[in-house]
Amino acid sequence: MQLRQDNALGTLYNMVGFQTKLRHAEQVRILRMIPGLENAEFARLGGLHRNTYLNSPVLLDGTLRLKAMPRLRFAGQITGCEGYVESASIGLLAGRFAAAERLGRSPLVPPGSTAIGALLNHITGGHLISEEAGPRSFQPMNVNFGLFPPLADSVKGEDGKRLRGTDKTAAKKKAMSERALRDLSEWKRRLEPGEAAA
Repeated sequence: MQLRQDNALGTLYNMVGFQTKLRHAEQVRILRMIPGLENAEFARLGGLHRNTYLNSPVLLDGTLRLKAMPRLRFAGQITGCEGYVESASIGLLAGRFAAAERLGRSPLVPPGSTAIGALLNHITGGHLISEEAGPRSFQPMNVNFGLFPPLADSVKGEDGKRLRGTDKTAAKKKAMSERALRDLSEWKRRLEPGEAAA
């Protein structure tokens, strides 16, 4: 648990990250079980945090433009990504796409095998393989290995035998990471001269 001072006097603290569906009385009961909070007065209790986001696979194209009005681009959390790094990354892409378009260039979309490309595919529907994963079930996401396309070859151990369990998972993540780094380097190389340094 993390406490953050919320006023200059030091009489009000915020318990960071306490989003909950618990009723207020139950929150008080549970929080008072924590040593040092037995007699605490709670100025405000937690509630469930909800983000507003677009149904981006339906509304946005592959470069984050609004399909109905392509002069508008969306970026950050409202597109359906979760997390500070993810939101900033999508903002960076939206800016790069807008700059390329303004300069009369075709925006160069990052490969789906990279973290930023996989997240973009999730947001814009570029990853959709089946109707079950379609726009009706779209939910915001942090970047994760589940968004990456599968590997072309199965991962095997050094002895050439099939891996199982945690060994297989670790080897698969390592192979996906190595592929992502190769593909990201190639994408950066293909950017217009002067763009890669930006």
